[in-house]
Amino acid sequence: MSLDIQCEQLSDARWAELLPLIQQYQVVRLEDCGLTEVRCKDISSVLQANPTLTELSLRTNELGNAGVHLVLQGLQNSTCKIQKLSLQNCGLTEAGCGVLTGPLRSLTTLRELHLNDNPLGDAGLQLLCKAFLDPQCHLERLQLEYCNLTATSCEPLATVLRAKPDFKELVLSNNDLHEAGVHTLCQGLKDSACQLELLKLENCGITSANCRDLCDVVGSKASLQELGLGCNKLGNAGIATLCPGLLHPNCRLRTLWLWECDITAEGCKDLCHVLRTKQSLKELSLASNELGDEGARLLCDSLLEPGCQLESLWVKSCSLTAACCSHFCSVLTQNRSLLELQMSNNPLGDSGVQELCKALGQPGTVLRVLWLGDCDVSDIGCRSLAPILLASRSLRELDLSNNCMGDSGVLQLMESIKQPSCVLQQLVLYDIYWSEEVEDQLRALEEERPSLRIIS
Repeated sequence: MSLDIQCEQLSDARWAELLPLIQQYQVVRLEDCGLTEVRCKDISSVLQANPTLTELSLRTNELGNAGVHLVLQGLQNSTCKIQKLSLQNCGLTEAGCGVLTGPLRSLTTLRELHLNDNPLGDAGLQLLCKAFLDPQCHLERLQLEYCNLTATSCEPLATVLRAKPDFKELVLSNNDLHEAGVHTLCQGLKDSACQLELLKLENCGITSANCRDLCDVVGSKASLQELGLGCNKLGNAGIATLCPGLLHPNCRLRTLWLWECDITAEGCKDLCHVLRTKQSLKELSLASNELGDEGARLLCDSLLEPGCQLESLWVKSCSLTAACCSHFCSVLTQNRSLLELQMSNNPLGDSGVQELCKALGQPGTVLRVLWLGDCDVSDIGCRSLAPILLASRSLRELDLSNNCMGDSGVLQLMESIKQPSCVLQQLVLYDIYWSEEVEDQLRALEEERPSLRIIS
């Protein structure tokens, strides 16, 4: 059983209603509810009376150090079974980390801790790492995004990784770790027996020089399933250095995020070898890289190879034009694994969409999710898409946000969607402008088809 309250400012009367429920539910999420230290006294009391609680999320509440301390005091009882605790964006600072160390040592069932968006700083993290090293601490998943960390924090974290073989997840995105910090962290991973499954280092100041360390990590950690390196200046040279690790027989990576990494068509050549070879790779994001149509062609050639089992490809904001759509058309017609294609923010135009539609209407097409937001699609493009919505047996979600269509284009789509044979479940139309009459028809359509969501 779960109690989920989000984005609700709780009155005293409403709070009085919730308190008995908090002590009954196994999962309690009170997120962005205007909670403060004052409410934490109540939370502490009811938590002590809840022996079944396994997950608690108080994210985006101004609890402060004192409030967080009160919450943890409520979890200090012999019957506590808490496994997942989220204190993201709760106003926890370095000073608060000092009072956390004792309670963290005693929460022997805690496996997952989210501290994102708290200004812990290096000194605060060092205090926490001392608690993580305690033999009674069995933490497996730790999220520290936006915590004002620098390279100084990487040695304590590396020490934790070496000491904790059960560690599975580490999120450090959006911290200024830079080249030296990432090198230290990778060294800890290479020395560790931990079975890490997820590592996120997005926007951490990683350079191409770090890719040798990362290559060793992905080549040695058969447990690693997801790697996030987006928003780092790896460049084509860094990708070339990383790819031997991705090709290593030990590498079983399923998800690779390389958005905004200064990759061009040249870097695609190395990645394409990985795509053709590694059947374990299921999700790849190359969004916000200047791949161009040539890069798209290289990717599509790889997607046509039998060894490629990719299920999700993100090429949003990659400077693609209508010229590459014939290659994607071939992929959609022949590939039987690609289920999601994100092509938003590329000037494909109506001609590009028309080319894609040639494949989308084919009986064997398996694509389920297609993103074409901000692709210069007009009413003419909608005329091509409308019959596809009837013909496709696989397409479940379509995003056409921020395109230049009007009433005519939206009405054409609606005519197809309202037919019983249409299997579309979600249509996203953010930043599209239509008349009140069309708005009324859209809402009526949603009522007629409860399984359909129109998001605008």
